[in-house]
Amino acid sequence: MEAMNLLLSFPSPPAALHHPPPPPPKSLFLGASLPLRPLAAHPPPPPPLRLLRPRLAVVAQAAAVKRRKEVPFDNVIQRDKKLKLVLKLRNILVSSPDRIMSLRDLGRFRRDLGLTRKRRLIALLKRFPGVFEVVEEGVYSLRFRLTPAAERLYLDELQLRNESEGLAVTKLRKLLMMSLDRRILIERIAHLKSDLGLPPNFRDTVCVRYPQHFRVVRMDRGPALELTDWDPELAVSAAEVAEEDNRRREAEERNLIIDRPLKFNRVKLPKGLKVSRGEARRITQFREMPYISPYADFSHLRSGSAEKEKHACAVVHEILSMTLEKRTLVDHLTHFREEFRFSQSLRGMLIRHPDMFYVSLKGDRDSVFLREAYRNSQLIEKSHLVLLKEKMRALVAVPRFPRRGGPRTGEETEGANEGSDTEEDEDDDFSDMDDLIGELGGKSDNDYHWGDGWVGESDATPPDFGDGDDSSSEEAEVTMKEPVNSINGDSSDPVFPDGRQRERW
Repeated sequence: MEAMNLLLSFPSPPAALHHPPPPPPKSLFLGASLPLRPLAAHPPPPPPLRLLRPRLAVVAQAAAVKRRKEVPFDNVIQRDKKLKLVLKLRNILVSSPDRIMSLRDLGRFRRDLGLTRKRRLIALLKRFPGVFEVVEEGVYSLRFRLTPAAERLYLDELQLRNESEGLAVTKLRKLLMMSLDRRILIERIAHLKSDLGLPPNFRDTVCVRYPQHFRVVRMDRGPALELTDWDPELAVSAAEVAEEDNRRREAEERNLIIDRPLKFNRVKLPKGLKVSRGEARRITQFREMPYISPYADFSHLRSGSAEKEKHACAVVHEILSMTLEKRTLVDHLTHFREEFRFSQSLRGMLIRHPDMFYVSLKGDRDSVFLREAYRNSQLIEKSHLVLLKEKMRALVAVPRFPRRGGPRTGEETEGANEGSDTEEDEDDDFSDMDDLIGELGGKSDNDYHWGDGWVGESDATPPDFGDGDDSSSEEAEVTMKEPVNSINGDSSDPVFPDGRQRERW
């Protein structure tokens, strides 16, 4: 037993040790030579998210002004809706020989006139009896032409445009002098052709007759008009001329003996426009900035700066001052982004300065007005071409059926259009013409075969050419009469089967 205990007291021989396999050699660290800073024991927490946004400097053009509707300016667009359509018809008509055209040829210009739906063109022409007259030549051959009064106005306009060619040359020179490279594509100038009062074919007349002032050069995107000489006398803007007149007037008032109250530099805002104090202060600060002439070199001005916006406003002001009616479409100005370095948000820039411009949303496209050139809805200074346009507007307003108590004048019709704002869609859609088409069974001028007689009618009598504009109660009443036997010779007046008298062919 003791021997057994003695054997157990000796330690057993050590067993063989099992070591894990050695790890693979680590890859060589290639950034040992980089000057790395030791990591802090406790790294600082990341900054809050609101501090990650960079603080932007508030500049003058960053603020926004809410656009407010002004009825007097919108009425200017409203009363020209019919005139716009009539001028399109007249331009199509005068392009034909002897300024007379058949209704069949006029049907090819439906898309240009904006007549997408099937409407009778003769009903459209009879809406304007003071401008167009429909005549019959041959059997069932209808043509239309200008009335003597409209013809006289058209010839006067052509003569006046030819006489004012020198003024058109001056406007083109001033437009080129304001551009960056003194060069503008001719197709872009064509957008302002009517607004500036340029001749319709100014590309072949004005652009080539005055090589001492400009020349036509070939560009990758088409021909361009380039300025050849710089006239410092023309490099005076309309704003500078007006400011000089104001200073002269104030100097004369100071020399008077009568004491007058002190005048403060107030910002003239449109009536009804409510702006905050911050917005009013921003407008005042913008006006107090040094004036930058639109004819000055602006290549060094940084885009998006207050100085660049000051220059852009001066350019738009000068362009509107050269137009006939001191207004144009905003889209026309956007075509000159490259030449004048306008911003992409040109419309927003115009709205930000309600003391100088007003942007109207009436019509298919937005229009911009020069505020100082208007009093209510009337131009303060009207050129001869504008006066001719007003005479044309009076002819457009002549009704087909005069009301009781005498015919309405153009001024009365214009005032009625300005007083009501609900008629804006009526002129565009010609809903009364749609009703007429429905009454006639949906017929249009395309349903007839010209020269072979009328097709689609139940009898041989041509349809009534009334446009459904029954302004008089006497015209609206339909009296039933006994059918007249034309064979017996009872009456020679043409009538419909129901007894209604129709127009003689």
